[in-house]
Amino acid sequence: MQKDRLDAFGVVSLIGFSALLGFNQVVIKVVNEGLQPAYFAGLRSAGSIFCVALWMTIRGISLRPNPGTLLPGLAIGACFALEFLMLFIALDLTTVTRVSVIFYTMPIWMALGGHLLIPGQRLTPTKTVGLIVAFVGVAFAIVSRGAGGSEGSLTGDLLALAASVCWAAIGLLAKGSALASEPPERQLLWQVTVSAPILLLAAPLFGPLVRDLQPLHLWGLAFQIVVLVSAGFAFWFWLLSVYPAAQVAAFGFLAPIFGVFFGWAILGEPVGPAILVALALVAFGLWLMNRPAAQVPQNV
Repeated sequence: MQKDRLDAFGVVSLIGFSALLGFNQVVIKVVNEGLQPAYFAGLRSAGSIFCVALWMTIRGISLRPNPGTLLPGLAIGACFALEFLMLFIALDLTTVTRVSVIFYTMPIWMALGGHLLIPGQRLTPTKTVGLIVAFVGVAFAIVSRGAGGSEGSLTGDLLALAASVCWAAIGLLAKGSALASEPPERQLLWQVTVSAPILLLAAPLFGPLVRDLQPLHLWGLAFQIVVLVSAGFAFWFWLLSVYPAAQVAAFGFLAPIFGVFFGWAILGEPVGPAILVALALVAFGLWLMNRPAAQVPQNV
């Protein structure tokens, strides 16, 4: 049933989903210790194919794509592969706290791309201010890495930024191509189906496929496949179908906050003043970009 505003269940669900996204960065970082990042990303996509297809079958959603979606489907799958290849390698090189601040700025690039490419997606003055503030936060995070770069790798930071841009490209393809006629679940099926062979074939180029593999890493892989990609994104799509999209999107600023918190609380990563300033700028900028426009009273 469609609702015109968030209720208590919606608020709690969105906070929980934001926490899941933040915790996800920690899981990737840990599993990277046992599986090479590209191979890990490929296994995750391969496993998710079956979970997403099963979910669609249960829901009665056809697995057959609509006509005219082959090329954009291949493109969105390639972007998905590139996004997670760079994200997983970034988490191999730099900290969860830094990746969370940089990667979850996707709405910046999505808004900028929509402004340039999609009719009706023009930036308002408030969104423009939010974009600038968040961009300053990203730039500050990248240039402020502690004494001697002790808080992270510049290469890892830039890969996280590139992964964020790829994430935005996926959103733009979903909105501005023939894929817009596909249900979200089929869009996700395109992404995992196309990305799996790309990542698995590319994986040997990045070193040995298996590192110091332990049961914990296999549990982390299963978590990624079942909880995050399959159940998590399915739940997210359900929230979008029930609650106003603008109000759902407004909670996006919480993901980097949770990511920084979990990186500090679970992995003991340093959280200095620089990363906190960057986080505050990014979160405030994202909040401005997603804030619903003020209603203009109508004369009666």
